[in-house]
Amino acid sequence: MSARDRADAVYSTLLSRAGERWVQPRKERTARILAFLDDPQRTYRVVHITGTNGKTSTARMIESLLRAHGLRTGLFTSPHLERFTERIMIDGEPIDDAAVADAWDEIEPFVEIVDAELEASGEEPLTFFELLTVLAFVAVADAPVDVLVLEVGMGGEWDSTNTADGDVAVFAPIDIDHADRLGGTIAEIAKVKSGIIKEGAAVVSAQQPAEAAEVLRRAAAEKNATIAFEGDEFGLTVQKLAVGGQLLSIRGLAGEYLEEYLPQYGAHQGHNAALAVAAVESLIGGGEQRIADDIISEGLQGATSPGRLQLLGISPTVIVDAAHNPHGAAALAQAMDDSFDFDEWGVVLGVLADKDAAGIVAKLAPAAAHVFATAPESDRASDADVIADLVEALGHRATVHATLADAADAAREWAASTDRRAVVIAGSVVLAGEAIALAEDEDWKSGWRA
Repeated sequence: MSARDRADAVYSTLLSRAGERWVQPRKERTARILAFLDDPQRTYRVVHITGTNGKTSTARMIESLLRAHGLRTGLFTSPHLERFTERIMIDGEPIDDAAVADAWDEIEPFVEIVDAELEASGEEPLTFFELLTVLAFVAVADAPVDVLVLEVGMGGEWDSTNTADGDVAVFAPIDIDHADRLGGTIAEIAKVKSGIIKEGAAVVSAQQPAEAAEVLRRAAAEKNATIAFEGDEFGLTVQKLAVGGQLLSIRGLAGEYLEEYLPQYGAHQGHNAALAVAAVESLIGGGEQRIADDIISEGLQGATSPGRLQLLGISPTVIVDAAHNPHGAAALAQAMDDSFDFDEWGVVLGVLADKDAAGIVAKLAPAAAHVFATAPESDRASDADVIADLVEALGHRATVHATLADAADAAREWAASTDRRAVVIAGSVVLAGEAIALAEDEDWKSGWRA
């Protein structure tokens, strides 16, 4: 059996478990199986990241900056766009298939033991995400790495990733999302997320609503942790458009960084970069050591964020963004206006049913000349007709398309009729992954072909 076949078999085994949406407030069972494995998550330093939007982009920037320091890095994010090995990165590259399979061979003997304990206590077996987290912890320990940049799966306090102790706790912007599991108010959600703060840690946070900031400050004080907020202790001071991205000036915790190039679009990505810089300063020098000019330049210029304002096609221009909640949709709409010079945008929109489709539509439809409603390839997908109805109820134009390929064809044809139109594909990480694969298969960067 090839290494790829072995890795795919591991993924199939994980998929047979309760899915990522099956969440209970428990981390003890993840801790139990990790104890059998001698707690691999304690063999490297950890930067732990939570928030509602911007987690993955910020995580990838932090990882790139740490790698530029000469550190060997691990990165654990979710979900993936095309293949599950994207979720576990070693030194900036998806983990090798053989490393996945070998890590699973270490874990598998203990899965049955913990499952039996769970059954005896009337609980469900270990889930997909619980075991994926264990797999990531083992694989990066085996690599080995110096630092793991770790994104929560959901929330923070009882998330399986919280079995690791973050030296630095990073908070991206907090807003309403997963309200059925995390709480119906920003303060309640912030309380769950604040659970990643560990005793004596350093905490850095994006600008937050007042109620979230209060919760984070209180949690930091209880854990004897330092805390720094964007806008107070650090921040983005200058942001200018540049070819293929933007030039940023950042006031860090330990110094100024002037006109650094970030090859990503969107004002929100500039703020993510400022947060990433503060996190790295906190880890490397306790917030008191400025990052060297050559290191910050290499780190920011090497940072990528697939599926986030990513260029997929030219003639017409096609951008994909995984905006999957109202906060992310608002950031996308702003970026479309600020970072690109087109008269009209068409939006190919597909949303999962457990997301706030009405909120997403409310942010994106006013920015679009035409919404091409479709559905991601998922049993959790919201019906395309539902999306179109939401758009039309706001007085905007929408058409319905059975598949992403159909919607993309229609949108690209619409945009190709003039050089002043472009297309954005958004609404779901699943849809973004499909779009990236479709663009590569059809070679959208060679232009529209009728």
